[in-house]
Amino acid sequence: MADASDLKRGMIVKFSDAPCRLLEVQCHAPSARGASLRVKIKYRNLLTGQVLDKNLKGDDRVDEADFERKKGQYLYSTPDGGIFMDMESYDQFEVGGDLFDSVKGYLLDGGEVTLGIYDGRPVSIDPPMTVELRVVKTPPSLKNATATSQTKEALLETGLVIQVPPYLEEGEVVKVDTRDGHFVSRA
Repeated sequence: MADASDLKRGMIVKFSDAPCRLLEVQCHAPSARGASLRVKIKYRNLLTGQVLDKNLKGDDRVDEADFERKKGQYLYSTPDGGIFMDMESYDQFEVGGDLFDSVKGYLLDGGEVTLGIYDGRPVSIDPPMTVELRVVKTPPSLKNATATSQTKEALLETGLVIQVPPYLEEGEVVKVDTRDGHFVSRA
């Protein structure tokens, strides 16, 4: 159990008998004397995918979920989702729906991920912070267009479309931030 005042973004806690990932944590210290600390959280239920808000007092207790993070590997895609393997036990899991759709643009066959396992099944997939992907298609850069910073669309080998600087060409490898899908640098 943890105090509400100790909660951090990214923690996995248990609400309504389901594991939930904390997306935002805001602490508000009231100005009135004797008033207690208020903690406002936004979380995602990992079983249903629903995003909810909750207000807690600073001394409220929150159960941490019986949640395991395991090193995993993305093997290949199927028509319904993707196949992942636990690197310790070599168990394979088929993951589909919104859970797979949110990360499929960052995954190459054989790529490493972190699997979140709850009650023997994966409920979260976390790719590395940055991934290196090849640019498959992008329009040519515009000459003498430097008055403002410009970007152009680029299609990457996984099907992900991102905004890149105008100097990048097809065939180049770029680093992409998996948290929000933006271009970081050339690889």
